[in-house]
Amino acid sequence: MKLFNPETTAKPASKYSHGALVPAGGRRLLIAGQVGVRPDGSLEEGFEAQSRRAWSNLFAVIEAAGMKKTDLCRVTVYVTQPGLTVAYRTVRDEVMEGHMPPMTYIVCAGLAAPGMLVEIEGEAVAE
Repeated sequence: MKLFNPETTAKPASKYSHGALVPAGGRRLLIAGQVGVRPDGSLEEGFEAQSRRAWSNLFAVIEAAGMKKTDLCRVTVYVTQPGLTVAYRTVRDEVMEGHMPPMTYIVCAGLAAPGMLVEIEGEAVAE
C-alpha cells in the first residue's frame, strides 16, 4: 500500500493521507463501526475513554483477520459533539503510532445508543 498526498492539493490538516493506493489482489477487510463498548457490553465513560476503546475494538477486528494496524487503508470517524477534534487527534495519534491512512471526521447528530460519543469504521488491505 502506498499512502500519498499530491502536491496539487492542500497538505492534510492533521496526521492522515489524502490517498492510499492499494495493490490489486490483496485481502480486503471491511470493518463495521466500532464504539466505546467493552467486551462485557458496558459503555466506557467520557469521550477519551470511548475513543480509546473504539480504536482498540477496531484493532481487535484487524488482528482477528490476521492483519496489522498498518494494513488500515481508510478510516471514517463519527463524533456526536463539535469541538472534540483536538481530543480525538490526541488519542488517534497515540494509537496509530505514525500510520496515516486517509481519514474522514464527521460530526453527527447521534449514534446507535444514547451516551455513545464516537464511532470509528475502517477498511484494511493486506498484500
